Amino acid sequence: MAGVTAAPRIADRPATPDPGLAAGDPSARSPGSSAAVPDASVEPPAPSAVGPRPWHAVGHRENFPVGSWLLPAGKRPAVVAIYRFARHADDIADEGTAPAAARAAALDRLDQALECARRGETTGVPVVDALPAPMERHRMHWRHLHDLLSAFRQDVTVDRYADAAAVQDYCERSANPVGRLVLELFDAATRANVAAADRICSALQKINFCQDVAIDWAHGRIYMPLDTLAAHGIGAVDFERVLGAPSCGPALRAAIAEEAARARRQLLAGRPLFDAVPLRLSLELRAIVAGGLRILDRMAAVDHDVAARRPHLGWRDSPGLARRLLLVR
Repeated sequence: MAGVTAAPRIADRPATPDPGLAAGDPSARSPGSSAAVPDASVEPPAPSAVGPRPWHAVGHRENFPVGSWLLPAGKRPAVVAIYRFARHADDIADEGTAPAAARAAALDRLDQALECARRGETTGVPVVDALPAPMERHRMHWRHLHDLLSAFRQDVTVDRYADAAAVQDYCERSANPVGRLVLELFDAATRANVAAADRICSALQKINFCQDVAIDWAHGRIYMPLDTLAAHGIGAVDFERVLGAPSCGPALRAAIAEEAARARRQLLAGRPLFDAVPLRLSLELRAIVAGGLRILDRMAAVDHDVAARRPHLGWRDSPGLARRLLLVR
């Protein structure tokens, strides 16, 4: 799924352009009274114990660790709090066997809890109650968290994307809000920086979609643009035969290669951000982009047959990542 990956779902709260991300909305950070809200959980999913990896998105078998030692110690708790909230929401949307209606209702309750927390109220939802302190301290905007929930709701209701624009719309809520939060955390959310971070985050999400075509199909989802699949001769009647096969045939490999190339171009277009943010964040960004490029290289090395051999990063990639870290400009 999204997870911070997966197919786009219905967005009841579309992400709106942020002309001034550096400017704050005082009303979005005012304290209030304490009032419990309904439990936002849904059974059986539970918050994941996986460590923080939040820059590009959350979940969907992330490959690009974030919140590492490269980030200043004083900022890591905020990153962890955001990650745990997003991961909890992702688990509600994507894990377990609860019906779609129950998942959607649970996400609506989580959205209500988020709004209560924004007003300074205690909600009784631990991953939500952990947010006000870092959000206030670092002047981060709550609307990004609501945008994430919009994408998670979409994961419950939408399992196909007509074209690249539909996929991008999903990424703007499933991935880009996390990058914007990180920029705000570093007081670096200028218009140009936000645009560059959006490119990086969206590209990383799309790389996940490329490498997880078979896994997503097993969950009944297709994040590859349907028009790209159709251009390579893959229509709705072919999905089970083509996407459910133990290896990718020539047509599917060509479609994946096309979308991987699109993601690579978008990822590289975000490189101006490296020189526009503080050094520690710049190093973290370079490492993340290097990881994304490494995954793309690994996909190409197996002729984009991600069903037979899903690319992932391991310790053997360290030398290659180190070289890319030095060369990515």
